[in-house]
Amino acid sequence: MKNIDSYTHLRGESLFVDDIITRQDTLYGLVFDSPKAHGKISSINYAIAEALEGVIKIFTYKDILGKNQIGGIIPDEPLWAEEEVHFWGQPIAFIVAETEAIAKKARALIEIEIEELPIITTAREAKEKGSFINAPRSFRLGNANEALKKCKHIFEGNTFSNGQEHLYLETQGAYAVPMENGNIKITSSTQGPTSVQKMVAQVLGVSMHKIEIDVIRLGGGFGGKEDQATPWAVMAAVAVQQLKKPVKYILNRHDDLRMTGKRHPYDSTYKIGLDEHLKIIAYEVEFLQNSGAAADLSPAIAERTLFHATNSYYIPNVSSIVHSCKTNLPPNTAFRGFGGPQGMFVIESAIARAADALKIDKKIIQEANLLVENDTFSYGQIATKVEMKNTWNTAKKQFNLEKIESETAKFNAANTNYKKGISLMPITFGISFTNTPMNHARALIHIYQDGSVGVSTGAVEMGQSVNTKMLQVASQTLGISPNKVKLETTNTTRVANTSPSAASATADLNGKAVLKACKALIERLKVIAANLLNANIEHIVFKEDVVFATKEDVAISWEEVIAAAMLKRVALTENAHYATPTIHFDKTKEKGHPFAYHVYGTAITQVTVDCMRGTYEIDAVKIVHDFGKSMNLGIDIGQVEGALAQGIGWMTIEEIAYGKDGRLLSNALSTYKVPDVFSAAKKVEIIPLETQGNEMAILKSKAVGEPPLMYGIGAYFAIQHAIKVFNPKHKLQFHAPYTPEKVLLSLYK
Repeated sequence: MKNIDSYTHLRGESLFVDDIITRQDTLYGLVFDSPKAHGKISSINYAIAEALEGVIKIFTYKDILGKNQIGGIIPDEPLWAEEEVHFWGQPIAFIVAETEAIAKKARALIEIEIEELPIITTAREAKEKGSFINAPRSFRLGNANEALKKCKHIFEGNTFSNGQEHLYLETQGAYAVPMENGNIKITSSTQGPTSVQKMVAQVLGVSMHKIEIDVIRLGGGFGGKEDQATPWAVMAAVAVQQLKKPVKYILNRHDDLRMTGKRHPYDSTYKIGLDEHLKIIAYEVEFLQNSGAAADLSPAIAERTLFHATNSYYIPNVSSIVHSCKTNLPPNTAFRGFGGPQGMFVIESAIARAADALKIDKKIIQEANLLVENDTFSYGQIATKVEMKNTWNTAKKQFNLEKIESETAKFNAANTNYKKGISLMPITFGISFTNTPMNHARALIHIYQDGSVGVSTGAVEMGQSVNTKMLQVASQTLGISPNKVKLETTNTTRVANTSPSAASATADLNGKAVLKACKALIERLKVIAANLLNANIEHIVFKEDVVFATKEDVAISWEEVIAAAMLKRVALTENAHYATPTIHFDKTKEKGHPFAYHVYGTAITQVTVDCMRGTYEIDAVKIVHDFGKSMNLGIDIGQVEGALAQGIGWMTIEEIAYGKDGRLLSNALSTYKVPDVFSAAKKVEIIPLETQGNEMAILKSKAVGEPPLMYGIGAYFAIQHAIKVFNPKHKLQFHAPYTPEKVLLSLYK
């Protein structure tokens, strides 16, 4: 089944927030934000801006009727700054005017004086100064300190992985409209409708039922709209509450880049110990997470880093700790992988360091330590239905790794100025929200009198084709044609208290709820059909718009059954709730079973480095991926391809840069490079692993949103391999991204 949005996307007919037809009396908002990274506000003069014709009102924290607070996990983030600013781009005021152009002109007329305070921009500096978001978290297994003393080989070092800009095609935005009786409806570009609803109610000082959040679809999110879509909707709502007119706010690209957080940069140190058989016996790691000026989702992301600190390897003695460091940057936030990639990069770097020192191929250490059935993760969960070695061995065999290595060696021997590199990247990624109470979802299903069906869930469509999968579940379970099913917008009035569309759990959670609701409806309709067909209930089958009794071979149409159900006053609406069973985690002990299942995979990455220029090309990425029993292979392969490109970008050319004054330097697409057609892998091959799937996944089809991003890490080590061939004296560095400038230095240093 194809993506149900493809047709309207291609024709430009799909609707996003900015496409909504606005009311004639709509006003337009614009944020006035801090021009300094840290300081006390000495004075602000709004008078000239407010006097500008067409300016309706400039809102500040003084206009808030509820709480000036939008922090979710930790209440440490004001909607609008009060006496102090903590990052360059922090919202201070909200200009509402008759047009966007007037609001922009007014922003330039605001005068502000800030008494500057010391600025922290790096996690390392924050740790030295004791600047943290919260207390550190630590996972332990065995006794790493004692085990290291007995290891034959011990290596230590440090790594750095930079941030990453989400660069969703659709920028942040919201459109708020006053309804009757003080209610407000907000169309928001958010991954977390309930979060927006909750924060709007909190800031406005009203109950949540007064606020309706509606999400049509997003033009990309990647985690950047899980928490950070909230403030823009709240600001518009504050204005609506007081002006009683609709307010629209769509951020332009430069404002979006400046004011929103990115993937967290990590500065990490490690110590790894191996025995004479190259088994990793002990691993110690400290992660310094650059959280930015407020918590946002940093504590949860830090936690997931710990969950994935050992990637695909069994290590009997592990000590891992993460510090969420408070700096004067925009609060960093969720990004595809949610802290997992940062953790995996460190263990892969540690293995590369060990292999280089021992003068052996990195894959020998990798292969010797891959997870097997009943191994224990550092957080206490026992690995079951492990497909790690299966993907590894299948990749080596199906892609003929020996031939690839032989051809690479021949090329390198015959060429002076070009060198090829290879790497293998295994992935093991847990599926579930690590905060157990978030693992639940609901579905509301209506069967209308003519037999057509409406499906409402908490899933937000943001390009990952979750709506297509929900439609598949409904049509397959009800036994009707897909064209009879409509996916409704995601709306907090129809489906309340939803978890955000994140953590690769959206299809599983919401799909299971749809499945449960459809099954309940079918059980009801079987009674009606059995009476109509004069057959036993257990013989009734719904398939291809027909309802029939298998033994009697008698059939009637789906529409006839629905018509009869209406006459019998049978409920044709079902609201189902699904909560993931078996999962749990005790944060006081840092042990439990937090994941419903794991996704496994192996990628072989091949690159060619131009050793004169420091540039490189990704020749091929060959992947064996654990899709489970994929319910839509076309969509799932598309997700692998997209995640891979994003992961390669993070590891190679996407470099976030801030000045010492806390100002974003990579503030445009001329200074922040993202993967384009020239940096995409020339060849991507994906082989679905043959497996029975997992019952905890929807229709045994495993989650696919985040895990494939980690394949991109392989590009870093393939480039490193090519450099080492050209310059055997090169001392390995683990400082991502591996930009052409860094490559050039490595080639000749």
